[in-house]
Amino acid sequence: MKLSTRPERRQAPPLRGTMREKVLESEGDRMSRENQLPQAEHGGGVPGLYEYAFLAGGGRRVVECALVALIERGTLSMRAARVRTVRDEQPAHPIDRALIAACSRSRSVTDVIEGLRLCPEIDALARRLVLEGLLHRRRGRPTRAGRRHLAVATSHAGIPAHVFKGPTELERGPVQYGLLSAQPIPHRLGRSLIRMGKALDHSHPDPDTDGGSAYSCGGGGSSGD
Repeated sequence: MKLSTRPERRQAPPLRGTMREKVLESEGDRMSRENQLPQAEHGGGVPGLYEYAFLAGGGRRVVECALVALIERGTLSMRAARVRTVRDEQPAHPIDRALIAACSRSRSVTDVIEGLRLCPEIDALARRLVLEGLLHRRRGRPTRAGRRHLAVATSHAGIPAHVFKGPTELERGPVQYGLLSAQPIPHRLGRSLIRMGKALDHSHPDPDTDGGSAYSCGGGGSSGD
């Protein structure tokens, strides 16, 4: 009978103590690097804040987050849903600079958001997200990789909840009120409100007009429609 000369396969010993901790630590570092936003800037004082805001809510959410960050720094002031610059500052982030310049005079929050949500600075941020594969070019929505980055970021202690969920996560006060008052009315709801308004106009004729014609925002209309 011949004896086998093959060397026996030995199983790797289980990881114990510091060796296991080092392996887990290196794996955690790798996952962290994979989920970091590439080329993220310090918008609002937090790396990647505006990038996450765009992935979560588009250009409008970016402007909202910039407003909150600059108000907290004392650069902007908001009262009665109006905002203006109260302290000279030249921040490093271009979106912050654009917002400060836009608020040199008192403006309504709605005007500020609508005027900046498609500004060149935010457009450049969106293009960068598209190039990094985090945002769909045509649909303007996060890709699978973008959604993965958002999911990881929600557990990051340094990023406030309003970045992901909007002004409803802010504390009650003039800032939350101003941002909520600037929220757009959904298209279907807007049409429903317009129809309700017209129905009320027709059901309450103006007593100062002849023939019972009802008041209309368009400059007058017949009740016989």
